[in-house]
Amino acid sequence: MTRIQQVLWELRMDYIGHPYYVSGNAILHALGQHLDPETHAAVSASHGVFVPGQFGTFPEEHSQSGIRPYLGSGLPDVEAYDDLFLQRQASHSWMLDTRARDALNTHDLRVHGGHPVLAHETIMGRRPDQRKDRQTTKWYVHAYLHADDPTVLPLGEDVLEGIQFGGKRNYGYGEVALKDTQMVDLDELDYSRLEGAETYLIELVTPFVLESEYPDTNDRPVPWWWAENRDDLRLREEKILEQREVFRLQTVDHGQVVKYLGDRPVETAKNGLTRVGSHSRYGFGELRVKPLGEQYQESEKKD
Repeated sequence: MTRIQQVLWELRMDYIGHPYYVSGNAILHALGQHLDPETHAAVSASHGVFVPGQFGTFPEEHSQSGIRPYLGSGLPDVEAYDDLFLQRQASHSWMLDTRARDALNTHDLRVHGGHPVLAHETIMGRRPDQRKDRQTTKWYVHAYLHADDPTVLPLGEDVLEGIQFGGKRNYGYGEVALKDTQMVDLDELDYSRLEGAETYLIELVTPFVLESEYPDTNDRPVPWWWAENRDDLRLREEKILEQREVFRLQTVDHGQVVKYLGDRPVETAKNGLTRVGSHSRYGFGELRVKPLGEQYQESEKKD
């Protein structure tokens, strides 16, 4: 049995940190203040993805359908593999087309004391003839936890509540409140959509670490089952902080889609949820497997 604990935090104060996500390393540091050392050492964390609290519609590949007012601010039930990625898309493609998508799915930036920060809410004006003169969108952080020892999870609400992410925490930045959490058994999910396709793609949800300055870390080549031509892969330098010391990482950047050359898509999908490569405990190496076929191509055209 392989279980993960999904967690959704509401940003209560502006966040100073990585502009694309809250790293799994930052999440583990925050949780470590509430956990005993043995439990903390057993927990792994994904990167936290920023999610706008907006109305949305379930995508075609999701096990549920229809429009939900809470889609960005709650955790819907998870029954199938693709359900897990609903709130882990940086494009937030689930948002309604009738909303101001280009504005609402873009994190507002502010400047505090010379530091660019991500706002905890986005405020937009409305026309004078509307009942309210502004619309406020709250922002959330979606992440999930994993532990090899099944008895470690779930972490209690007392552990997940009252934490902060990012820099300048002494000044109140990065404060979050627990919005929702749920346990998901990966072995019980429906993976049927991944079966029988002629071609599969792999999307890098988080960066994959190739080289690391962290002590006793083995460098990793690009997996052979990724792509026929790896020359076009986009690289990015990342950093992790440990005991106030910065370690640089050379990574294959997230957001890229490559062709899957392996022959075990379901097993690869499960491994990608608990992440692959070095620094997987800190959120790096999360993968999503996508089937490429006639039905999938039609859904992509609609998007």
